[in-house]
Amino acid sequence: MLARSDFRSDTVTQPDAAMREAMAAAVVGDDVFGDDPTVQQLEAHAAALLGKDAALFLPSGTMANQVAVRVHTRPGDEVILHEGCHVYRFEQGGLAALHGVQAVPLPGAAGQVPLAALRGALRPDDQHFPRSRLIVLENTHNLCGGVVLPQTYVTQVRDLADELGLQLHLDGARLANAAAASGSSIASAAAPAHSVTLCLSKGLGAPVGTMLAGSREFCSAARRARKLLGGGMRQAGVLAAAGLVALSDWLPRLQRDHLLARQLAASLATIPGVLVQPPETNLVVLTLESAPQEAVRAFLARAGVLCVGFGPGRLRFAVHRDVSEVDVERAVSALQAAMTTGGA
Repeated sequence: MLARSDFRSDTVTQPDAAMREAMAAAVVGDDVFGDDPTVQQLEAHAAALLGKDAALFLPSGTMANQVAVRVHTRPGDEVILHEGCHVYRFEQGGLAALHGVQAVPLPGAAGQVPLAALRGALRPDDQHFPRSRLIVLENTHNLCGGVVLPQTYVTQVRDLADELGLQLHLDGARLANAAAASGSSIASAAAPAHSVTLCLSKGLGAPVGTMLAGSREFCSAARRARKLLGGGMRQAGVLAAAGLVALSDWLPRLQRDHLLARQLAASLATIPGVLVQPPETNLVVLTLESAPQEAVRAFLARAGVLCVGFGPGRLRFAVHRDVSEVDVERAVSALQAAMTTGGA
């Protein structure tokens, strides 16, 4: 069987032995009734890690973001965000479909909408206009190549939100990667946000789940919204147990992923016709100067190297716990061969 190196996403990791053991031994209850002790333990641990009063366990990052939007807004409101953020691009128009709110997508380099543009998007208090309610940031920012939002910028956005009477939600699906790259704590990275998510099933390696954190009042409302959207789970402690393992030793594992991503990027950058964006975290994004993207990606797949298309002429490689130095070498060799043949 052809060996396979899977760089499609950091969501493809398999639960390790410690996670499987914890899942098998988990003490469970009924989380909808609020009596699953392992879920309670995970929520308390995540709240402390994120520096918030409370946290809620949800099945996915998309649901967590949509629950946060539902709590922060009312139908007819507007949400101000970066044009490439996950909430706007990859959640099936949930802002409109689920909550009756509309997006104000704005451009900005490296995931950062200029403060003046955020201020300019605020609607005047006029009966003809929707109400501006919420700013959404994403850290790390996927479509911008896994870049880390500077903490000074996030703090400035919170200050602006306070001044304008808005809420700030932070899509922190890969916030642990941001903390590992910047040398800060996850709580520091999350501090400016009124609400924040942290995905357990991306770089942290758990099979399922995202944490949503904020004030106790916010999380109480979020629990109600989770139930409405079908996210109420029963013996969820089986899944929460894996999340507790994922949060137990996250820093050295993510630091290793980032190092391996830099090694991959450095090697890929030596291939003629390939332009590589220097990675800040675990995502390596490259541009093919002339070779057709789909043909190159198909060639790589035939060689056992999986990645994803990332827009015209671009590919993304996600480094994660199940990627080794051997996988990196295989990816480099396969791309060298693909560029030599033009993907044929």
